[in-house]
Amino acid sequence: MMKGVDSSLDTLPKIGAPATRALNNAGYTVLGDLAGVPRAELAKLHGMGPRALGIVQSALEQHNLSLG
Repeated sequence: MMKGVDSSLDTLPKIGAPATRALNNAGYTVLGDLAGVPRAELAKLHGMGPRALGIVQSALEQHNLSLG
């Protein structure tokens, strides 16, 4: 399991404050909200970097889900 990955769909994984704020500001408040969202769309959010995207993807994969 990757460090920082939370396996719950009801919370966001631990990705750092800037990335968490970026997701919250875009309306994503729980991991389940991110299933199917295009990776490129999330990458455009200020504060969402490659590390945060990787953690989100890994967390989704624990539920057999993925970014779009």
